[in-house]
Amino acid sequence: MKIGDKHYRSVWVAEDGRTVQILDQTKLPYELEILDLNTVTDAATSIRDMWVRGAPLIGAVAAYGVALAMKKDTSDANLQAAYDELIVTRPTAINLKWALDRICPALKEVDPAERLTAAYALAGEIADEDVQINNQIGENGLKIIREIAAKKQPGETINILTHCNAGWLATVDWGTALSPIYKAYNEGIKVHVWVDETRPRNQGGLTSFELGSHGVPHTLIADNAGGHLMQHGEVDLCIVGTDRTTARGDVCNKIGTYLKALAAKANGVPFYVALPSPTIDWTVWDGVKEIPIEQRDGKEQSHVFGIGPDGTRTWVNTAPEGTTCGNYAFDVTPAEYVTGLITERGVCEASPEGLKALFEK
Repeated sequence: MKIGDKHYRSVWVAEDGRTVQILDQTKLPYELEILDLNTVTDAATSIRDMWVRGAPLIGAVAAYGVALAMKKDTSDANLQAAYDELIVTRPTAINLKWALDRICPALKEVDPAERLTAAYALAGEIADEDVQINNQIGENGLKIIREIAAKKQPGETINILTHCNAGWLATVDWGTALSPIYKAYNEGIKVHVWVDETRPRNQGGLTSFELGSHGVPHTLIADNAGGHLMQHGEVDLCIVGTDRTTARGDVCNKIGTYLKALAAKANGVPFYVALPSPTIDWTVWDGVKEIPIEQRDGKEQSHVFGIGPDGTRTWVNTAPEGTTCGNYAFDVTPAEYVTGLITERGVCEASPEGLKALFEK
């Protein structure tokens, strides 16, 4: 995707062929800063401290983290050490484990003398596949938007509500939930996006940054405004992403997603979830009971990061001193509240039968 006139991916290898580069998403949308990752610890820190975020991107950066580890030492012991350091950085997004379980066993089959080259090739393959998957998710989701557009009056706007950031900043490129929106806009369909602010980290600001850079009309709203808009017919459909999808179709996404799904169900608004297949955890059935929910530092809840009138960027405390803050990062939306799952293989119902129809070999 583009920022201004320049195309970016959210992770890439520098011209030296070894340094991994990312956009520091903790500085966005106020400042565009490119960071160099030179070690596996750099990669682990970037994931843990949310310099990068979004399940698909976390997986890609973890794969590059393994490649960075091979720069120092290509032994089996160091390969395992890299796996161990990266796997504990974020507990909820399954793509992290998926990527590590793909690249590390593959490298064990490669002669240590060839592992460095192989590691970068495999990480690049994972990143390129993510771009292709998200592009196809966009094509499949575009069909849904076209169907809604066909029922509208000529020139009438389609209003889409999304939660958190599931655009190209959360993936390697295109995004998941935003990919169909970009495709629709590029095709000339008149779309407008209601962007939830997504407290506590205000990741709606990243979505607004993306949409604004691409020219897509959008409005940033408070998290609790979505139900009101649905009641008044101002939302035609919801599209969100997910960090983990269970074998029965439950979806785990940024905290607050469940409430949007409840409001959508109550108001007859279609609620779709866009996901790449690596986000499906076939080992988990009941998302509410089985998916570990990350609890992050309470300071993310009690403080807001922003920019002052003088241009200074800082954290501002919004809670009384001594307040205990609960910072649950994700929630689970049961399958019965999901209209459909938009994947790279097509759109299916959120059910074991729907998922198996697309992915069972």
